Amino acid sequence: MGHWGFSYVGFIFLLMLTVPNLIWTKHQPKEYTDQNENKVLLIFERVGQVCVTCTTLAFSDFNIHRWSTWSFWLIVAVILMILYECWWIRYFKSTKTLKDFYSSLFGIPVAGATLPVVAFFFLGVYGKVIWLLISVVILGIGHIGIHLQHLKEIQS
Repeated sequence: MGHWGFSYVGFIFLLMLTVPNLIWTKHQPKEYTDQNENKVLLIFERVGQVCVTCTTLAFSDFNIHRWSTWSFWLIVAVILMILYECWWIRYFKSTKTLKDFYSSLFGIPVAGATLPVVAFFFLGVYGKVIWLLISVVILGIGHIGIHLQHLKEIQS
């Protein structure tokens, strides 16, 4: 279920998520628009964002514990977040087109949406907090769904 308390690991993950997105607001692709986004997916995304943010900060279970087999999940989550940062670096160095923004990384489709969602899911597995797992599934449906919708639009 989870233990109430501040998660510094969750805070670091949220910083790794938020900082590049704030920088992106000044470096969006010229053709980018959110006008035609599916409203249902948008609701899932927004609800998921709020729930993931609150849950990630509110449970101390995500903090580093002594080494165990469960530590594997945290290591994988950290690696995925580092790959997410690498994806952003590649985007910021690119010509910043929609193709760049919806690009894959090492075969992971729409990596800018997929990597953090999967990383937060694995963080939830590591912390054994069902509330984060549920929140991430909600977020993933909306966030990855919207990115796949945009990718499909630019490919047609």
